[in-house]
Amino acid sequence: MSTQQISDTELAGQPAAYWTGVAYEALIAFTRARQAEKGYTQPQFWLLRNLSKNDISPDGAGMTVPELRVAMASYLRAEDDLTAEAAVLVERGWLTQDADQRLWLTEEGERARVDLARNAPAIRAAIHAGIDDADYVTALKVLRQLIRNTGGTVD
Repeated sequence: MSTQQISDTELAGQPAAYWTGVAYEALIAFTRARQAEKGYTQPQFWLLRNLSKNDISPDGAGMTVPELRVAMASYLRAEDDLTAEAAVLVERGWLTQDADQRLWLTEEGERARVDLARNAPAIRAAIHAGIDDADYVTALKVLRQLIRNTGGTVD
């Protein structure tokens, strides 16, 4: 689909599914590229977050890879290999794995999670460049209504 010189009238007739798909792929690719430049992957960051009692985990309890896969089901991509990503974090000393195959966040892993989280504002700023907050909020409200209009749920 060509994006050159599309009028507002033509844009109004464009399929939302196409543009949301293009946006999703571009945003994920951009975010993952910025994270890779800093030496980590998005799934590695999610593993740290899901195992941290200071972030997503309610209690900091260890979890197996299958349990983590369930916990992350709404945002994992098909190509994300949590077993391989966890192995890298174990090798770095950011996670440990017990005899029951549960992964646990180490103190070093918690420090890394905090450090890696500091990259998020710069990534967000680059993505939001040239878009004021009011326009962003309007775009999200429209997307949420599209979801409701098609039977989806919006939390």
